[in-house]
Amino acid sequence: MELFLAVFIFIAVVLLVEGVFLLSRSWWNPETRRVKTQLRQLSAEAYGQADVDLVRRRLMSDIPWFNRLLLNIRLPIVDRIDRMVVQANLPYPVGVYLLSSGMLAVLGFAASSFATPWFLVRLAAALILGLIPILYVYMKKQQRVNRFEEQLPEAMDMLARSLKAGHAFTGGLQMVGQEFPDPVGTEFSKTLDEINFGVAYEDALKNLSSRIDSDDLKLFVISVIIQRTSGGNLAEILENIGRLVRERFKLKGHIKTLSAEGRLSAYILTGLPFFIGLAIFFLNPSYIMLLFTDPIGHVMLVFAGVMLLAGIIVMKKMVDIKI
Repeated sequence: MELFLAVFIFIAVVLLVEGVFLLSRSWWNPETRRVKTQLRQLSAEAYGQADVDLVRRRLMSDIPWFNRLLLNIRLPIVDRIDRMVVQANLPYPVGVYLLSSGMLAVLGFAASSFATPWFLVRLAAALILGLIPILYVYMKKQQRVNRFEEQLPEAMDMLARSLKAGHAFTGGLQMVGQEFPDPVGTEFSKTLDEINFGVAYEDALKNLSSRIDSDDLKLFVISVIIQRTSGGNLAEILENIGRLVRERFKLKGHIKTLSAEGRLSAYILTGLPFFIGLAIFFLNPSYIMLLFTDPIGHVMLVFAGVMLLAGIIVMKKMVDIKI
């Protein structure tokens, strides 16, 4: 009887373990989870639910936890920097530049702590070093936009000639993508790929306009969208856009020539305080070190920095004429 009871308990324990194992395997099986996920998506589509995320999210960082943090926070400043990274066509995600900015800011604050005990000076050093990666992204974006605007008139002419020769609009985009270097060739090829993958013409052109921050490109996108809805001679429209862009470039060059004296004066006035301060430091170091050792000198440095920044902004507004 004891032997029978022991065998029965053994069989019961084996069956219980086997049942728990099979239940857990069916629950954690990747194939089962995939099928359940697809069923939930199909049921959501059938009942019109909109909580299924079918849009591919842009990678914000190669570090998983930092990528999740940036995607969940969704700060406007992060989205703006990420857009500049896309417009600059840089190979690294926005997380690289944000981490670089943070590390440089910490390094600047720590290094300035050894030079001065004043908190505002250390904070200013951290802010200046922290802005270096962001300024680099902005400069690369502006350089790419300028190259795009220089190539855009020739691209408009090629599109117009292809339309006159009987090619479709997508054929003209393909010719521009093959014949032109980056950035015009690259961006028009991306637009053509989006259209071939099923994206609507209007959406593909709007995506092109979002990748390149150019008023001339926006004029092209709006013209093509209006022509597709209301009709018209697209080849003639593109020729007029190319001629208009060339005239704007001529006017910009003329304005740049006329404002050359003002820009040179701005550069000299901006660099003059630093040059004089460096000269005094080598000629009489004890005379200028009072600015860094005395509290009143700290206040004077901050006031001079604020006034210098205000002067730079005013001079830039005076010579930067919008067309």
